[in-house]
Amino acid sequence: MADIQDNLNSNVSFRVHKEDLSDAVAWVARMLPTKNTQPILRAVLITASDEGLEFAGFDYEVSSRVRIAAEVATPGRVAVAGKLLSDIVANMPNQPVEVSTSDTKLLLDGGSAHFELPLMPLDDYPQLPQLPEVTGTIGSEDLSGAVMQVAAAAGKDDTLPMLTGIHIEVEGSTLHLTATDRFRLALRSLEWSPAGEGVQAKLLVPAKTLLDNARTLDTQLEEPVQIAVGGVDNVGADGLFGLHAGNRETTTRMLDADFPNVQPLLPKAHTSMASVEVAPLLEAIRRVSLVADRNAQLRLHFSEGQVTLFASGADSGEASESIPAQFVGEDELLIAFNAGYLRDGLSVIGTDRAVFGFTESSRPAIMIPEPESLPEKGDDGLFPTPETNFTYLLMPVRLPG
Repeated sequence: MADIQDNLNSNVSFRVHKEDLSDAVAWVARMLPTKNTQPILRAVLITASDEGLEFAGFDYEVSSRVRIAAEVATPGRVAVAGKLLSDIVANMPNQPVEVSTSDTKLLLDGGSAHFELPLMPLDDYPQLPQLPEVTGTIGSEDLSGAVMQVAAAAGKDDTLPMLTGIHIEVEGSTLHLTATDRFRLALRSLEWSPAGEGVQAKLLVPAKTLLDNARTLDTQLEEPVQIAVGGVDNVGADGLFGLHAGNRETTTRMLDADFPNVQPLLPKAHTSMASVEVAPLLEAIRRVSLVADRNAQLRLHFSEGQVTLFASGADSGEASESIPAQFVGEDELLIAFNAGYLRDGLSVIGTDRAVFGFTESSRPAIMIPEPESLPEKGDDGLFPTPETNFTYLLMPVRLPG
């Protein structure tokens, strides 16, 4: 989006549809920091011009901008507390909203409702970053789905910044998204349309920000999402990662950290495999976990035709439930997982059935979307990993004995 000239005054006057205003302010406000030593960074910057309205937020790490149509009587630029403005507009009558300024206040009138909010000093507001040059495009539904799949495995410990991001490896027309918190790992491959030939890059984008953006993408957009990356070379990442979709754009500063090499963790073959229907398995996990202590292990016993789930708590008893499962390879297998990690993976698998690949009960297991058929056992007595665009790897919990 083009920048509005900086010589606009600090007074505005415009009329806008309530729903358009509410959606725009809410989208910017949800990305604003709730706690920050600088109050101005909790503001939404409103710019009114002949082109309409632009709402923006920036906290030196993440920026967001959205533009909507409006009847602008007095062009100008003001800043006001973002989350408060969002709450107010969301609860105003469903009628056009008249917005104007008076001295140091922003006035909002809609129907019989009237609000006055204190303006914040524009001199303290940081310079908004520009969206880098467009690097390529991708379908909004494809990007949103892929990010939500891998973000399930991203770490949340800020003392390990390399694990709080989604690693995006660009190889020509293919994107490889990876995230891990050391206890599980998610990988997703998908196609995109790069702006140039032979594009190669490795990016580390904060998972929380990318997930927030993915959740708000309009998956019904006819135009593809533009991905814009600035300050990136072929061996590392340093700069801004931007998305432009419809009337919205965001930028985020990429993480300056080295993502771990996860490829050695992925087993290429398995001693046994299982196929389980996702919905009944999630229901069984929910029920048996009722008696489990927080973060307690969930034991799964696979045998011919079924899997039995076991959970227990120090003071709450025990629970078990069996559901149908296709199991091939060994006669039986007992393995334990963190129930929450297993549930997270099943929730983003994207197919009616999930396929598991096992080696030993103490070794990582993989979970993938259901292929057309389970692989045949090879001459070495092992099952090769089926071709897939999504892999969710789980570290097992060590069983007693």
